[in-house]
Amino acid sequence: MKKVIALFVLVLTVSFAAQAQDKMMKDTPAKTITLEQTKGEFTQKQLTVTAGTYIFEIDNNNVGHKVGFVLVPKGKDLSNPENHIKTAYVTAAVENNTTGNSKPTTLTKGEYVYFCPLNPTSTDNILTVK
Repeated sequence: MKKVIALFVLVLTVSFAAQAQDKMMKDTPAKTITLEQTKGEFTQKQLTVTAGTYIFEIDNNNVGHKVGFVLVPKGKDLSNPENHIKTAYVTAAVENNTTGNSKPTTLTKGEYVYFCPLNPTSTDNILTVK
């Protein structure tokens, strides 16, 4: 009986801790990651941030046409849209010489690849989340 009670208390503790962490992440305002695209490339090719919620701000610096933004966990098939982190997409293609934003995107520890399929840019751009 003591083992059952101890297990019950452990489950409740883990549950409350997870709920508290979820609430903290929701209550924390999103930070902004600004990335600039020029013709055929992102000007910032490596980026390191801490885990958290971010909005991607994409600057189209005279590319000459619309640009976008795709974020994929490193190691996943970049060409498969199922692997894309959809909240990181800009909410609309970014017109020439303007700026667009994504929805808030929660990032966990790991590495991510980012690229633009419309520009198109290299897929060697790495976002590291610590």
